[in-house]
Amino acid sequence: MGRLFFGFLSLTELLLSSAVHLLFGFYIFSSAVASDLSQSFYGGFRLPPPPTSPNEAAKEEDLKGKMPGLELSPPPIVLVHGIFGFGKGRLGGLSYFAGAEKKDDRILVPDLGSLTSVHDRARELFYYLKGGQVDYGEEHSRICGHRRFGKIYEQGNYPEWDDHHPLHFVGHSAGAQVVRVLQQMLSDKAFIGFENTSEDWVLSLTSLSGALNGTTRAYYDGMQPADGKSMKTISLLQLCRLGVIFYDWLDITWLKNYYNFGFDHFEMGWRKTGLLGLIDLLLGNTGPFASEDWILPDLTLQGSMILNANLRSFPSTYYFSYATRRTRKIMGITVPSNLFLIHPLLFVRVLQMCKWRHPKDVPPPYKGYRDEDWEDNDGALNTVSMTHPRLPVEHPSRLVVDDSQCHPLQPGIWYYKIIEADHLFFIVNRERAGVQFDLLYDSIFERCRKHVLRTTTPPL
Repeated sequence: MGRLFFGFLSLTELLLSSAVHLLFGFYIFSSAVASDLSQSFYGGFRLPPPPTSPNEAAKEEDLKGKMPGLELSPPPIVLVHGIFGFGKGRLGGLSYFAGAEKKDDRILVPDLGSLTSVHDRARELFYYLKGGQVDYGEEHSRICGHRRFGKIYEQGNYPEWDDHHPLHFVGHSAGAQVVRVLQQMLSDKAFIGFENTSEDWVLSLTSLSGALNGTTRAYYDGMQPADGKSMKTISLLQLCRLGVIFYDWLDITWLKNYYNFGFDHFEMGWRKTGLLGLIDLLLGNTGPFASEDWILPDLTLQGSMILNANLRSFPSTYYFSYATRRTRKIMGITVPSNLFLIHPLLFVRVLQMCKWRHPKDVPPPYKGYRDEDWEDNDGALNTVSMTHPRLPVEHPSRLVVDDSQCHPLQPGIWYYKIIEADHLFFIVNRERAGVQFDLLYDSIFERCRKHVLRTTTPPL
């Protein structure tokens, strides 16, 4: 009787979570469509920007000619989205970073696969910046069963990127791990035809609610705690898997141009696979979910440890991390901190993650593991995971209470700050964060522009 009751509760929770996620997705999509239609309607009534005066243009050209070595513009800041995210050009005029990119003249917002693996997204990010055709790697593509080459960038968004023209990166959620993997690839010279890459191409990395050590939410969503790779038969992720398969198999061009999960290199469309191919995809015989080459296995504790085992924190790069939480302790018990400030999409997960207990019949993910360390969370990630890389090896770190305490910054050290917010607080909907939104992004951009300086010139 008890087992039947808990089964009924689990089914109810699954249906509730599915409905909330579906409604939120529909809200985002409809908001983007409404914004797109509004811009199209009013676009014809906008006056064009005033042209640059001949005198100003001549002065700029003269300045360039007299001082060819002068860097007239600061290095761009690259905003890297997280899971289910999107970059500039997707979902109409909607901004994943809630318009933060408008705060600085030198901002890039790449559009990467929203559900693809950290490895594949890191490869896409490199070619988005440098230019050329995305190369996922011969061995990786063969093992994972997808096409080796992807999208072509005729002109990179920052083709001059090198040791002397490094970039600042800000990664939200899984986007932080994408940048870390990219930096390691640059250090390992993993891009064919680009033998001069190095870790010095990354000047700074700011992790905003970054998935640096995985999350216990992955198990609530449907990943198996035993291996961190396979999915439970009945779970939210299984419903997500089915939806993604049908979305990509139908291959509706205008719809995928509007929003894309990023699995084009798996060639799951009906023109390529046919009806039998769809059956294989649904049965789990082919596709990204069969090869485990998608984002969720990278977000489990086990998957993150595998990634982190090969990632370094480099002595020439500046690291800063914002860890978020919406929990507090009352009489030694971890509970949600404020019911009204937690996004409806995250409220149930905040409560569940507070009570996470690793299954007793499954070996702990690492030596010294304690459930209580993983209780504080923001509804998507555990706060302990967001501070700095700590599994399987802890990287140098320093807690920051006041920003003035960490100036001057030292490279190679993860400065981290814990702030009260949920996982969606500083993205998508700017009004939720209010003045905190401006304070956060202003401090990030000011740090990149004024306090992150490379003291030594990289060797030629």
